[in-house]
Amino acid sequence: MQFTFTEDQLLFQTSVRNVMSKECTPEHIRKLWETETGRSPETWSKLAEIGLLGLLAPERHGGLGMDEVDLVLLLEETGRAALPEPVVETAAVGVPLLASPGSKKLDELRECWLPQVASGKAILTVGHAANPFVCDAHVADLLLLQHGEDEVHAVPRERAVLERQPCSDASRRLFRVEWTPSPDSCVVQGEEGRRLLETAFDRGALASAAQQLGIGQQLVDMAVKYATEREQFGKPIGSFQAIKHMLANVQVRIEFARPVVYRAAFEVARGTERRAVAVSHAKAAASEAAVQAAKAALQVHGAVGYTWEVDLQIWMKRAWALEAAWGNRIWHRARIGASILDGSVPAPTFGYSAPV
Repeated sequence: MQFTFTEDQLLFQTSVRNVMSKECTPEHIRKLWETETGRSPETWSKLAEIGLLGLLAPERHGGLGMDEVDLVLLLEETGRAALPEPVVETAAVGVPLLASPGSKKLDELRECWLPQVASGKAILTVGHAANPFVCDAHVADLLLLQHGEDEVHAVPRERAVLERQPCSDASRRLFRVEWTPSPDSCVVQGEEGRRLLETAFDRGALASAAQQLGIGQQLVDMAVKYATEREQFGKPIGSFQAIKHMLANVQVRIEFARPVVYRAAFEVARGTERRAVAVSHAKAAASEAAVQAAKAALQVHGAVGYTWEVDLQIWMKRAWALEAAWGNRIWHRARIGASILDGSVPAPTFGYSAPV
C-alpha cells in the first residue's frame, strides 16, 4: 500500500504555495479587511486558473476529476497563507455536494453550476446545522442550505436576506441567512438528503483541519523567526531552553496531527465506514495543534504580539475561528468516544451554537 503522496501531488502543492506567496500576502489580506466584501475577484480567478476550485468536479463539467487525497495538501497551503477566499465552502464542500448522484433537480444544478464554479465565474457556499452562521453568503451566487434534518435547498443569493455577524477574524465573513423553504428550492430530501448532509459535514471538517495544519505550521515558523531575531541578555531568545521546548512541543503536535488529517482525506475520498471517526480524529488533532501553536507564538512574541501592526493576529484569529467551524474539539472528541464505547457515530445535527 502506498503511504506517500505522488510526485504530481507534491508538485501541485508547490505550485499552490508559490501562487499563495504572490497573491495572498499579509499586506493583501489587510487591504481586503477595508473593502466591502473582503474578497478578491482577481485571486478567485487565479485559483480557478490553477484548477483548485474545480479539483473535485468531474472532467465533463470542467473540473479535474480528483479527490480529497489530492485536495488536502492544497488546502493546507491555503491555511499557511491565511487565504480569506471561500475555498472550503466552494471547492471542498459545495462542489462535491453538487457532483453527488441524487435527484433530477440535483442533476440540473450540477450541469448548470459546476462548469461556472470550475472556471471561477461562480461561488458556492453551504449552510449546515453544524454552523450557526453561513460563511461568505454575501459573495455566493448559490447557497446550498440545510432545512430540517434531511433536506438540502438551493437558494440564489437574491432570494435570501443576509445579516452580517461579528467575528474575531476580520477575514471571515459570517451571515445569518433568512429564507423561505419551498418545494421548488428543495433539491434532495429523505435518506438521500441526510446522507449528503452528513458527507458535507465531514468534508467541511476535513477541509478545516487541513487548513489548520498550515495555520499551525505558519505560526510556529513565525515564532521561530522572531525568536532568532529578538535578543535578551545579549543573546537570541530562541537559545533559551524554555523557548526551544515550548516550540518543539507544538511542532510535535503538528507532526502528529498531519498523518491523521491525511488518513481522514483517504477515508473521505474512498467513502469508507470509518470516515466519520477519522474526520473527527483529524479535526480534533489539527484544532488542538493550531490553537496551541497560536498560544505559543503569542507567548514568544510577548507584548508586541498583541499589537495590531504585527501580522501574527492574522493566523491566530483564523486558528480560533476554524476551531469552532464544522464542530469544535469537544464535539468531535465526543463522537470519537461514542464510537469507541458503543460503536455509534452521532450525526452532525447539533442544537448548540458554536462560538465564532
